[in-house]
Amino acid sequence: MTSPELENLTRIGSLKREPPSRREFDGLRRAGAARLVDATNPSLALESRFDLAYNAAHALALAALRRLGYRPGNRYLVFQTLVHTVGLPAPTVRVFAKCHERRNLAEYEGVVEIDDRLIRDLVRAAQTLLDALRALPPPAE
Repeated sequence: MTSPELENLTRIGSLKREPPSRREFDGLRRAGAARLVDATNPSLALESRFDLAYNAAHALALAALRRLGYRPGNRYLVFQTLVHTVGLPAPTVRVFAKCHERRNLAEYEGVVEIDDRLIRDLVRAAQTLLDALRALPPPAE
């Protein structure tokens, strides 16, 4: 399965074609699901919960892309392609985009702009992504 948009990204070098791996897909999905559960633990610091939720979303988005036989050239691309890999609506993808920006600010500039609402939105969006992945067949090898 492919889409013209994903193939265009391959032509310009942003994505690479690589055969999907059921083992990789299952591992990414399992790691994403576990991190998502941990991200809801209120006894953890906001920053820890955000890291867990963001990394859960990233693992799940990468699983969606790898399921179709693509490997991204950069971290953000896994979120940008979700409309094409699992059919997520644009508002859900925008949550991931906002969180990616916040993650980069915290990681590279030391500016932490995270609150409970952002984490709730991120967890909700990541759960939507996990549900979408669970509804799809695993990659064929």
